[in-house]
Amino acid sequence: MSKLPGIQHIIATSSGKGGVGKSTVSINLALGLVQKGFKVGLADVDIYGPSIPTLLGIEDEQPQVLDQTLIPIQKHDLKIMSMGFLVGQDTPAILRGPMITKFIHQFVTGVKWGELDYLILDLPPGTGDAQLSLAQNVPLTGAVVVTTPQAISVKVALRGLRMFEKVKIPILGVIENMQGWATPEGPSPFHGGKSLSEKANVPFLGSIPMEQTVAISGDQGLPLLSAYPDSQAAICFKQIVNQLVDQVNHKASPGGLGSFKWNLKSGEGAPKTREEANS
Repeated sequence: MSKLPGIQHIIATSSGKGGVGKSTVSINLALGLVQKGFKVGLADVDIYGPSIPTLLGIEDEQPQVLDQTLIPIQKHDLKIMSMGFLVGQDTPAILRGPMITKFIHQFVTGVKWGELDYLILDLPPGTGDAQLSLAQNVPLTGAVVVTTPQAISVKVALRGLRMFEKVKIPILGVIENMQGWATPEGPSPFHGGKSLSEKANVPFLGSIPMEQTVAISGDQGLPLLSAYPDSQAAICFKQIVNQLVDQVNHKASPGGLGSFKWNLKSGEGAPKTREEANS
């Protein structure tokens, strides 16, 4: 499958179940890449439950159409498209399988993205039509799987991970969100993301701690990395973005961001910014 014109890498952010903070992760991965100097787009292809407009405080925005092509909304130096712009945040999208496929294809190929280093796709949870449509019709660089520490979340996330493997989509890594759930005995001892990555033999990109700043920034309609850049959660996101760039460059063909050699465990020698990648 050939690359889309102007887009170097397309990354799908996935989860087995809802409620794990996948959209929050997608937003902050995208913004973390922007802060490193990359040109980034963010497509909310969660057709039934688009939340990115709310999390970014742009619910009332309406994308323009030029020559039958959607013009993405620009905010925080991101180019953004979401089903929420088209149907409204309170209106259900009542669609059957073939229409889901059509909308997802439109969101990727029918948007004037321009030149991008990365396009982040925020997928709906599960292993249904949306994921299969992407695998069959979109030249994905790879997928990132988001889970929480609990065993049930890890179990369902593993199913989603195996689905991507079956359709030959590389797994760039696992991210564990909401680490440190409070229990009667203290912080949660579970580390589901790490165990998932070990079981599936895929990279573990890192954990995001359970912090009030994450929820507060979402309610404020501001990305965590902008609203609370010095918080522990924001620092963890920045480290995860570094790991993600390493994995993408590791899998990139000579025609992508370039060919690199480095110690994969330490990340030594890996390009961390757009300037380094293109030098």
